[in-house]
Amino acid sequence: MRKYGIIGVGHVGATTAYTLVTKGIADELILLDDHNEAKAMAEKLDLEDAQARLDTRTRIKVGDYAELADADILFVTAGNIHALDNASGNRWAEFSYTREIVQDIAPKIKASGFKGVLIDVMNPCDCITYYLQQTTGLPQSHVLGTGTFLDTARMQKVVSDQFDVDPKNVTGYVYGEHGESQFSAWSTVRVNGLPIKELAADKDIDLNELEDAARRGGWAVHSGKGYTSYAIATCAVKLSQAVLADANLACPCSAFSEKYQTYVGQPAIIGKDGVVSVTELPLTAAEEAKFKRSAGLIREKFETLPGMAKKAVKTA
Repeated sequence: MRKYGIIGVGHVGATTAYTLVTKGIADELILLDDHNEAKAMAEKLDLEDAQARLDTRTRIKVGDYAELADADILFVTAGNIHALDNASGNRWAEFSYTREIVQDIAPKIKASGFKGVLIDVMNPCDCITYYLQQTTGLPQSHVLGTGTFLDTARMQKVVSDQFDVDPKNVTGYVYGEHGESQFSAWSTVRVNGLPIKELAADKDIDLNELEDAARRGGWAVHSGKGYTSYAIATCAVKLSQAVLADANLACPCSAFSEKYQTYVGQPAIIGKDGVVSVTELPLTAAEEAKFKRSAGLIREKFETLPGMAKKAVKTA
């Protein structure tokens, strides 16, 4: 029995639910939205109407945290997308809203007895993922955020367009915050197996321009339709499938960094226990400095949360 829960049934939550149901990934799905239970019920009914035309069946329920007790995966997708309307893509604009959501839902998640893997999609992703882990009391390995999994996909898309290859043939990682301080670690990036730095030099391509295009990708989508949904939902679902399949999938996500004492986007291995391990790849000195700076920005924000200052141990 593959049992999922989704807290927050807005654009991302609904798209995630649609993906789980139409692809037959979830056997049971719990939809929770304390602020709009009517919307959650409407999504349930709409998805149930579709099932007579699907090859699979998902049992869908609405509004009971107690149902999370035996859930395998819990997505947290709540937020206030309109906070970004005048923020030029700065995801910290949602911080005052999402930290209150955590304060509301964390005790309910804890009281439910949930023991599965929690995947955070809320913004600012890294800081809120850390806050959820601390307030729910779940093991660090059982709490992760989508983080730079999406940003890496955007980098792959931009690079694939530039070099006319399939984006799946672009490998490598975007590190750091799911936000403005993220960076493409070009030393890790390969195109059809070849180092991108060498290819870019041969073709006189400016990697800084590609990095900026990847960073601004989400804002380009938001500017056109008012939110993002398909790519982030796809990332969240893929992470969950890696957990259920014990796939030991190598991918970037927001995971806890022992080195920098915060959740931050970095390569990791995802399996049945969530984050099996963090992969420490050799970075250039400049890349490591960017990583340290980005992690530091996340940690500084985390320390402003109620009761969390003592949780974040400063590192040299």
